[in-house]
Amino acid sequence: MTHFTELVHPDAGTALISEWRTGAPERSRAAADAMIGEFAAAETPSALLAQHLFLSTDGTSLLFYAQWTSDEDHLVWARAHRDARVSRIDTLVPGIERPGLNRTRLRRSVIHDAEGCPGVFGVATVAADDAEGTVLPTPGLLAAHVHLTTDGARAIVITEWTDAASHEAVAAATDDGPGSQRYTLHHSFLD
Repeated sequence: MTHFTELVHPDAGTALISEWRTGAPERSRAAADAMIGEFAAAETPSALLAQHLFLSTDGTSLLFYAQWTSDEDHLVWARAHRDARVSRIDTLVPGIERPGLNRTRLRRSVIHDAEGCPGVFGVATVAADDAEGTVLPTPGLLAAHVHLTTDGARAIVITEWTDAASHEAVAAATDDGPGSQRYTLHHSFLD
C-alpha cells in the first residue's frame, strides 16, 4: 500500500477532507465508481492538484482527501460545479450522508517506520491541543499526519498502521485513541 507522504502534493495550499457515509459496502463501491466516472468525464480544474478516494474497511463510508492551490480556488469551482457533480452521484446512490467538509492544512508528519508497509489508514478528529498524543510511537504505528482545521480548533490525524489489528488494539486501550474508522486507498486522481 502507498505511504501517505506519497499522496501529499508539495504545492497544496489547502487539504480538504470529507466523509461520505453510505451505510453498506455495495453502496460505497457504487458511490466510488460514480465519483470516478464523474471525475473522468469532467474537465479537471487547474487548481485541483490531487484527489484521493479511500474506502472504509467496514464498507460503510468513503473518505475524500483533495489538495487544492487554495481555499478560494476551491470555492470558485464549488460554486460553479459541485452541485451538478454531486446530484448525479446522488441519483445513482441516493441517501448518502455528508457530515461536512473540513478545510485543513498539513501541520506535520511524524514517521516512525519509513520501511514498513501500511495495511490501513486510521482517521481521527481530536482537539488541536490533543494531537501530539496521537503521534507517539505505538506498536504497529508507522506514521501520523496532523492536519489542523483552518480555525485551529481541531486536528484531523491520518495515521498509517501495519494492519487493522494494531489500530484496533490502540483504539480499544485508550478512551481517546487514534479513532475507530479505518480506510484503504481506493483511487487517486492527478497523481
